Amino acid sequence: MSVTAMIRAMRPHHWLKNGLVFVPILLNHDVFDIRALGHGLLAFVSFSLLASAIYLLNDIVDVEADRRHPTKCKRPLAAGEITERQAYAAVPFLMVVSFGLAWFAPRPDLFLLALGAYLVLALAYLFVLKRKLLVDVLGLAALHTLRILAGNAAADIPLSSWLLAFSMFLFLSLALVKRYAELRITQDQSGLKKAGRGYHAEDIEALSQLGMASGCTCALIMALYVDSAAVKELYRHPELIWLLCPIILYQMARIWFLARRGQMPDDPLVFMIRDWRSQVTGLAVVVIMVAASLLP
Repeated sequence: MSVTAMIRAMRPHHWLKNGLVFVPILLNHDVFDIRALGHGLLAFVSFSLLASAIYLLNDIVDVEADRRHPTKCKRPLAAGEITERQAYAAVPFLMVVSFGLAWFAPRPDLFLLALGAYLVLALAYLFVLKRKLLVDVLGLAALHTLRILAGNAAADIPLSSWLLAFSMFLFLSLALVKRYAELRITQDQSGLKKAGRGYHAEDIEALSQLGMASGCTCALIMALYVDSAAVKELYRHPELIWLLCPIILYQMARIWFLARRGQMPDDPLVFMIRDWRSQVTGLAVVVIMVAASLLP
């Protein structure tokens, strides 16, 4: 077995998405709290190992479809670089280590609950939900939101209903981008279902419209959040948080423009993390939040 191939099959580049566990820590202004950051790092590693186990299971289940796919055929299992037996052996090992680390969280009961919910939902998505119309994108959005909830549990930070609402609409829009990009690659004019998904070729415009509406809803939630009591408690200058609204609108609109041009990879969250323009907008968000907190 090639160790390099196994590591690639675990998709470490997707671990970047597990950085979402740090979001509650950052928004709670605990960025200089070494203890909170340590718990966030524990949650990051735990979720990364569990996600890798799910990715391996996904590749096992979809191996035949992946071999027919124009890009997924390059995955190590589909390409024959590792065997199904090797992939099956790695799955329980990764899960045991992941759940073992969870016991070191300050509230292991809550973190284990979040980790267990992620596992159950991920398995449900893998075997059932991903073939269901619209339920699949709601499941993907929930999986990303669970990472944020796990960050709350790992660092023992109270849950924000504003963050929960914003996250669900944000990740729903990104999940729709992902499905839109996949459908764009595999669509034909027959209107038949593709690769076991519950979508037809003519659904692509409806996906785009729903995704853009979800992206705009993120900005609306942010605008409503600015006038809430929570903002006034956390920031000296809550009015500066208004500047986040046009940034969110720009970012979500740009993602959808790229998707409609066929220039979006099938995982928009990883794209946003790597894309330099998205990095600049992310930096602008941080600067605005710091200014709102520290300016006299």
